[in-house]
Amino acid sequence: MTTQQPVWIIGGYQSDFARNFTKESLEISDLVKETTMGTVAGAGISTGQVEVIHVANAMGEFYVKQGHLGSMVASVVPELAGIPSTRHEAACASGGVAVMAAMADIESGRYDVALVLGVEIERNVPGAVGAGFLGAAAWVGHEGQGQDFVWPYTFSQIAEEYDRRYGLRDEHLRRIGAVNFANAKTNPKAQTRGWATPPECFSADDDANPQVVGRVRRYDCSQVTDGGAGIVVVSDRWLRQNGATLGGPVARIAGWGQRNTSLRLQDKFDASAHADYVFPHVRDAIGDAFSRAGVEDVFALDGIETHDCFTISQYLAIDHFGITKPGCSGDAVEAGITERDGVLPINPSGGLIGGGHPVGATGVRMLLDSYLQVTGQASGYQVEGARRFATLNFGGSTATVVCTVIEAG
Repeated sequence: MTTQQPVWIIGGYQSDFARNFTKESLEISDLVKETTMGTVAGAGISTGQVEVIHVANAMGEFYVKQGHLGSMVASVVPELAGIPSTRHEAACASGGVAVMAAMADIESGRYDVALVLGVEIERNVPGAVGAGFLGAAAWVGHEGQGQDFVWPYTFSQIAEEYDRRYGLRDEHLRRIGAVNFANAKTNPKAQTRGWATPPECFSADDDANPQVVGRVRRYDCSQVTDGGAGIVVVSDRWLRQNGATLGGPVARIAGWGQRNTSLRLQDKFDASAHADYVFPHVRDAIGDAFSRAGVEDVFALDGIETHDCFTISQYLAIDHFGITKPGCSGDAVEAGITERDGVLPINPSGGLIGGGHPVGATGVRMLLDSYLQVTGQASGYQVEGARRFATLNFGGSTATVVCTVIEAG
């Protein structure tokens, strides 16, 4: 691994993921402005200190018919006119790749202060229409043909592949959903914090938890969400010169890993037919992040924010992180290892299932939540004594993968 220059998170902001911006007669420009100003204030800096901007957005052209969101920042916050700004798209990993680009800017020495934003409006169209939009993140015309709900279908196939290779008990998937909804109830920004979810919602009850496609039921799915999240990352040089003026604590992005592979799920299954893991490239991204951060064992972490777009997504994260042997994720679920008060909590925020999933903002939100955890600021859902968290953000059927390790400063 090459030597990595320190990159620090100095603060950030998340909108309330329970909001519906269309019902409030607001546009994506309003979300961009709120997230920008909230992030700058949360980091304790002024707009005049921002040197470069990276905006994550996956679906703007579909849902709100608006592209070119890098320049939207200057449209709604004129003080940032003239600052370099780029929009990044990698499906649900858009936030992760935006953070990677910002880190590269900092590590190269080109800039010292980067504003990273993730924004998405998704609640302005009927569900079936939105499902069609989201299908663009698969290989259109090459997979999912004839399916109205491409992603539930795709992740049901992943569940079936796990079952074929190792065996899979549906009650373990239901338990993951139940825990994430329970975690969300104490997160003041979570989309589902006020939802009533009796135990029947996490069962095979066709009325309370109807089947969507195959192995996937309603409460196995993440939410359709309007929301924004942002962080400010700075160089070690900048922090040494300006740290005393900051009002809050800082955390370091100690390690990172990024991998890509084919869009098509079957290509990934074929490539891993004789491998230990269903998705070796996911395991490799995690290994890269751990190596850069000097993490020798997953249990050296205090928690993980992972990409639970479906319950099977979190299930696969458990064994790919090394919490269990390949295919044995259900053992950790059954033992309570990954619950908020367990040995290694996963998604204490509620994750995407309980917290919400504004597609382009999710990867940024994960880093923000990890920053809040390791600095003791995750009010309502704090993991006691947390000092080191990891994130796993992926797009499509794990076609783009970003993993980070965040440590207290």
